[in-house]
Amino acid sequence: MDIGFFSYNSDYGIQPHDLAKELEERRFDSLWVGEHTHIPASRKTPFPGGIDLPRPYYHFRDPFISLAAAAAATQNLTIATGISLVVQHDPIVLAKTVATLDHLSGGRFEFGIGGGWNKEEMENHGYEFGSRWKLLRERIEAMKAIWTEEEASYSGEYVNFEKIISYPKPVQTPYPPILMGGATEMSLKRVARYCDGWMPIDALLQDPAAMVEKMRDIVGEGGRDPDEVHLSIFCQKNRTADSIQNFREAGFTRAIIGLPNRDRSTLLDFVDGYVGLGEKIG
Repeated sequence: MDIGFFSYNSDYGIQPHDLAKELEERRFDSLWVGEHTHIPASRKTPFPGGIDLPRPYYHFRDPFISLAAAAAATQNLTIATGISLVVQHDPIVLAKTVATLDHLSGGRFEFGIGGGWNKEEMENHGYEFGSRWKLLRERIEAMKAIWTEEEASYSGEYVNFEKIISYPKPVQTPYPPILMGGATEMSLKRVARYCDGWMPIDALLQDPAAMVEKMRDIVGEGGRDPDEVHLSIFCQKNRTADSIQNFREAGFTRAIIGLPNRDRSTLLDFVDGYVGLGEKIG
């Protein structure tokens, strides 16, 4: 069982390159950071966590610049978005950003994606909230074309361009793994259609083993091999060894542990509690 960690990556927290070095020294698998370009001051959309929006959400650093710093400080650690709000980006620019990060890190980037929950935040970027999933799919498909074709084109409802040339290409072939967040059946259909992996949040899975089986059925029905789908579980609520063992038995091969937003010493003490757990679980 691979063990990685999610960091709030706030501007008043531990520096990403510092955390990355500490994780690599302890032989952990990966570092994940999220994305919010901003938080609307209106706060009309309620936080899905059911509480007031935690302070770090107002202080997220840019994920790609942060991960570039993390990559520069390490040699083997996987760096990843968990999640990137793809619909907040121009797809041609984002394709260049992802390819450059994968290029400079030597092929260590994984691209966790999602549609987002904050209606006002999304609509400040110029599109209707209800269109985000179709827009997300088109942008991912367009980026795949940019990463894999010498002269890429794409024609969709929202994304259109003709014969463009963009380098660098990603180091990973054909491109970095794309992992879908979300824990619904629709999320599984999106995995089957255009993603390489699935990374649900633990608190949203009532029966992890049943959902993994449903994922396998949906992916298989789509003509793909479900054994090739990367399965990561985002552990925000269930972070004990027993919980992670249960997720492994359900079929997940990586646990992404949510870090507390605390001072450096407290945070690293928390990390140390997971040293050796992946090997123990097997």
